[in-house]
Amino acid sequence: MLSRIPGSAGAVHPVTPWASPVLRAVCSPVERFDAELGALVESMFATMYAADGVGLAANQVGVGLRVFVYDCPDDEDVRHLGHVVNPVLVETDGVVVAGEEGCLSLPGLRAQTPRYDRAVVRGQDLTGAPVEIEGTGFFARCLQHEAAHLDGGVFLDELGGWRRARALRAMRRAPWYVPAEAGADVGADGAGRGSRA
Repeated sequence: MLSRIPGSAGAVHPVTPWASPVLRAVCSPVERFDAELGALVESMFATMYAADGVGLAANQVGVGLRVFVYDCPDDEDVRHLGHVVNPVLVETDGVVVAGEEGCLSLPGLRAQTPRYDRAVVRGQDLTGAPVEIEGTGFFARCLQHEAAHLDGGVFLDELGGWRRARALRAMRRAPWYVPAEAGADVGADGAGRGSRA
């Protein structure tokens, strides 16, 4: 189970870099709701806080399971804190808003990324009980971003045209940039699945 302060009992892990195959693969469903899952969620919170993030997917710490954590405000500055196991993005609606987005696996890279301003995710908690999370504004963006990670996506996949070209140039100039590892599904332009270049 989670401690009173999420992440306080967790280990901080390195964040998986963008070109790692585990980041670009579809994650497997969680089947065992046990202490090991609780420890993973604790470590994910600890890692997210250490990296100054608002959300983190399990594959961002090298674990190919369908889990994400979040501590994210919405546009009214209401704090949303939690985790979702086996999340499914079941609904997106409202207007599509291009807002600034970044990713802990692509440090320092940011782009105006189109996302719906409302999202609903269904999944489970650490005990396997069903949960439904609804987000608007920035929190909806976070839910969509983390759900995409679990299907092997990164925010670059949502970009098209000049925004994508500019982000790819910035990525290739970044000090952390390395070509994709063998087996990573990064697309012809080196940026990722679903490339729209």
